[in-house]
Amino acid sequence: MLSLLLPLAACGSDDSGTASDDSSAGGGDTGGSLTVLAAASLTDVFAQLATPFEEEHGADVSVSFGSSTDLAEQAVDGAPGDILATADETSMQIAEDASVTGDVETFATNVLTIVVPRGNPAGIESLDDLDGATWVRCADEVPCGKVALAVLEDNDITAEPASLEEDVRATLDKVISGEADAGLVYSTDAVAAGDDVEAIEIPGAEDELTSYYVTSLEQAENADLAADWVTWVTSEEGQKILADAGFGSP
Repeated sequence: MLSLLLPLAACGSDDSGTASDDSSAGGGDTGGSLTVLAAASLTDVFAQLATPFEEEHGADVSVSFGSSTDLAEQAVDGAPGDILATADETSMQIAEDASVTGDVETFATNVLTIVVPRGNPAGIESLDDLDGATWVRCADEVPCGKVALAVLEDNDITAEPASLEEDVRATLDKVISGEADAGLVYSTDAVAAGDDVEAIEIPGAEDELTSYYVTSLEQAENADLAADWVTWVTSEEGQKILADAGFGSP
């Protein structure tokens, strides 16, 4: 059964598995467990990807979501984990430089968008309308913050946010709760929020595309099952699940 773990919490671990082919969730009924450290913007889609993977392998998948940078640093510090999935190359490079990764694969892309509460009470129509509004974005050092800074600079926007959030889901929650008039999140987060928010496209945001990276970790207790997960998310069927959630192709 899929378990969603709090960021920075102990991330339960693992047993055995077998390799899979390129078009399905993997090989036989292997049992065991898998711990995945994943960027917050992957919360919903990784839950969707976990279900067929667990059924195919007879395995349990536990996922700890959070800031890509924090998770990469945790992996370097030896936190229990079989898989690391980040929302930028810089965070993955932290783990690569520490030699705790296997082969790194690019598996999806994303684009920044504006979200507003349902009904758009502040009348936000574009980035220009952020000036004078109560709006939020991710902190500078995390991937969604870095891309937000780039998009704002591209559009000559100097308005200051009311707060800087630890990850993209914290940013989204501020908008859903009505604490903020608007937020800058990934388009997939707007899809996941459904009717709770309205999305406003940012012209040219695709010029600052976010790419996602996945790898098995050297400390993985279940290397075969970890390899199967990487194969699964990059497979044709895995890519369809990602596309249905709003992610772009690598």
